[in-house]
Parts: sequence; structure tokens; C-alpha cells
Amino acid sequence: MSMLSGLNAVVPMMCVSAAAIAAMTAEAFRAPGERTPIAPLGAIGLIGAAAAAVLLWNRGATSFGVVTADNFGLFLTLVLALIGLLSLAVSAPEVDRGRLPSGEYYALMLFAIGGMMLMATASDLLLIFLALEILSLAVYVLTGIRRDRPAATEAAFKYFLLGGFASAFFLYGIALTYGATGETRLDRIAALVARQPASPSAMLLGGVGLMLVGFAFKVSAVPFHMWTPDAYEGAPAPVAGLMSTGVKAAAFAAFVRVFLSTLDPLRGHWSALVWAVAAATMIVGTLAAVAQSNVKRMLAYSSIAHAGYLLVALVSANDLGVGAMLFYLFAYGVTNVGAFGLVGLLGATGRSNDQIADYAGLWYDRPLLAVLMTVFLLSLGGFPPLGGFVAKWYVFASAIEAGNTGLAVIGVLTSVVSVFFYLRIVVAMYMTRAEATDIPPVPRAAGLALLASAALVAYLGLLPSRVIEWAAASAGALR
Repeated sequence: MSMLSGLNAVVPMMCVSAAAIAAMTAEAFRAPGERTPIAPLGAIGLIGAAAAAVLLWNRGATSFGVVTADNFGLFLTLVLALIGLLSLAVSAPEVDRGRLPSGEYYALMLFAIGGMMLMATASDLLLIFLALEILSLAVYVLTGIRRDRPAATEAAFKYFLLGGFASAFFLYGIALTYGATGETRLDRIAALVARQPASPSAMLLGGVGLMLVGFAFKVSAVPFHMWTPDAYEGAPAPVAGLMSTGVKAAAFAAFVRVFLSTLDPLRGHWSALVWAVAAATMIVGTLAAVAQSNVKRMLAYSSIAHAGYLLVALVSANDLGVGAMLFYLFAYGVTNVGAFGLVGLLGATGRSNDQIADYAGLWYDRPLLAVLMTVFLLSLGGFPPLGGFVAKWYVFASAIEAGNTGLAVIGVLTSVVSVFFYLRIVVAMYMTRAEATDIPPVPRAAGLALLASAALVAYLGLLPSRVIEWAAASAGALR
């Protein structure tokens, strides 16, 4: 493969990075008081990245150094581009209301998405680490970008401090793996591990365990989840939506590449641990969400529980499980970005309106927003005929096929319990009358993004077969 054709593998990241640089440049040359539309620059870059991924689809694994654009990575690139477009569209009210530096905000969001795409297509442990740091540093700053709010500063500091420890664990795991194999490229490590005797070295097992800690932190798995509710509550709602979907998608992409594709011969050593983490994550996330009165914290614990469902697919360790994970990330991504986007749109200057009580009577004040929020919440709860139901069914089917019936039962039971805290908001919107809240007008771009999210959620529930086929083809490409 020529260098020029191999360069195609990095075109999606180049489009997003160029858009981020353009956003910074536009901010630098903007006159004081001038309103320059910067978000459309990011939209152009993300659309370009999505178009590049579509053109590369089904062309085999295109590699540029240690970046591999196979169908697995391209599927996630498309999901991340869609999540990015929706996040940009719902960010404008938050940026205007909080008087945030728009160039800085959008550039950081784009650099974070570029790091996510790089992480999804990286085929080397060191590049995975660099991509992880690119996205993490941008998200740390976005979490605390509202510098005048103590809660935002506290959230950013806590996320940065714990994230630094998790990155150190992950990097030390890479070092131990390199010490045991002499390689950092995933394909070469896979070949060396496959040729090793039945008992791997303690150094290699130590590296696997430390890398597991790093991935578990990024996907908000128990017991490495304590930063999540504070970070989501302190961050602007669109940023929290990006953290709960994009970061999770990128981390699970690398998780699958490392543990299922590269370290699959060692599955007997790590699968029991991941089984326990998945069960604890579903249980703790669900039970903690029941006690929340703040919608952002409830959605944060909900995202922890959903990480547990995704880990169920990872433990299945089969093509059905990988396909289920990809479909779940797509369905969960458009659902949760929409939910957090609505939380941000309902906020007002000087008041976030993110308590469950603030949603009382929303059906009478803004019926369309109430309907959209209902669609997102019911999808998260796994109600048919919405995308969340199909995604959970797909995950639990993969677990049963792999013989993990106990894990599937825990998943079903926690899903039933989760219905309580999702329906609490629905009941408040439709069955409670309250004084009219100060809800600002919804910008056209944000409204269209929410409608598109709801339409995708309904499509994935009613006609999921095409996306399931794409997810299954992507899983096969990884193998």
C-alpha cells in the first residue's frame, strides 16, 4: 500500500483538527463585540470526517503507520461525528447564556472529538495513550470552562486529578506489557501472546490489570466511577453529554481492540474480573441513580449503569457481543446527547433548572420539549419500540449466547429498577402543575438537532436491521 493511499486512514482526524484550528483562528481575528459564527466551522469539519469514513467503508483495513481505518474504526468514526454534530448544535444556548469564549469552547470540543476518532482507530498502545490524553485534556478544560462557578472548578479539578492517576496506571500497564513482549503494536503483541505457553508471565498479567484500570476509569466503571456525577453536574450540559457518549465510545473502541483482538488468548485471566466489574457497575449505577433529585447527577449515574451494559457485551467476547456494543453505542449516543442537550436548553440565566422539580408541568408550558424528553428517557429505560430497547435486547442476547446468563439476568433486573427514576421525570412533566418556569426560546439549530436525535431513536427501535448489519460487519472486520 502506497503512502498516499495509506494517508486516507487519517483524513477524518485531519478534517476535525483543521476545523478546530479554523475555530481558534476565527476567535483570534474576531473584533471585540463581533459575533462570528464559529460552530458552522466545526460542523463542516465533522461532515467532512463522516464523508471520508463513508468513502473508506468496505475498502479493507487502510493503515497509515499505526492508525488503522477498518470497518470497526470507521463505524465508530461515524458515530463520533454524529455525536459531535449534535453536541455542537445544542451548545449555542449554553455558550451565549454563560458568555463562554466560543472559539475556545468549540475548538476544545473538536480537538476532543479528534482524539476520540484517533483512539478508535489506533493500533498501537502508545498511540492509544496519546489519543486518550488529547481527548482528556480537552475535556478537562471544557468541564471547568465556566470559571465563575465553584462547582465547575471543583468538577474539573477532581476529574483532572483522578484522570491523571488513571492515565498513570494505564501508561504503567503499557510499560509492563512492553517489558513482557518487547512490542507496543497490537498485531505484534497478539502474535506473541498467541505463541506463549498457557501460563503468561506475571509482568504481562500486571500490565493487563493496569490497562484494565485505565479503561475502567474512562468508561466510568465501578469502582472507578466516583468522579462521574460531580464532573457531569459541574460541566455545561452539552459537555456532559459529550463526555457520557463520545468519551465512552472511544474508550470502549480501544478496550475492544486491546482486550478482545489482542489479548483474547488471555481471556481466561481477565474475563472473570470484567464480569464482576460489569455486574457491580450495573447495580451501583442503578441504585445510586434512584436517590438523585438532580437530573444531571441522575443521568451521570445512569451513564455508569449503561457502561455496565456495554461491559456485558465485552465479556461475551464474540462477534455478536462486539456488534451489540457498536449498536448500543450508536443508540445510547444519540439518546444521551439529546437528553443532556434538553437539560441545557431548559436552563436560564442564573438558574440551571436541572432539578426534577423544575420539570414539573413542562407538558403545559413546552409540550414539544416534554415529548422529546419523554422519548429520550424511555429509550434510556429500554422501553419498546425505541432504540434503547433494541440495544439492550441485543446485548443481553449476546450474553446468553456466550453462556453469561447470570450477567444478563442482572442486566434485566437493573433495567427494571431504572424505570423508576426515568419515569419520575416523565410523571413530573405530565402530571404535576407548577408555576411557569423561565425557559428561554430554543434556537433553530438546537431544535433541529433534538428532533433529529428523537427521530434516530425511533428509527433504531422500529427499523434497526440495517444498522445491526453494519455493526455486525464492523465486528467481523475487527476479528
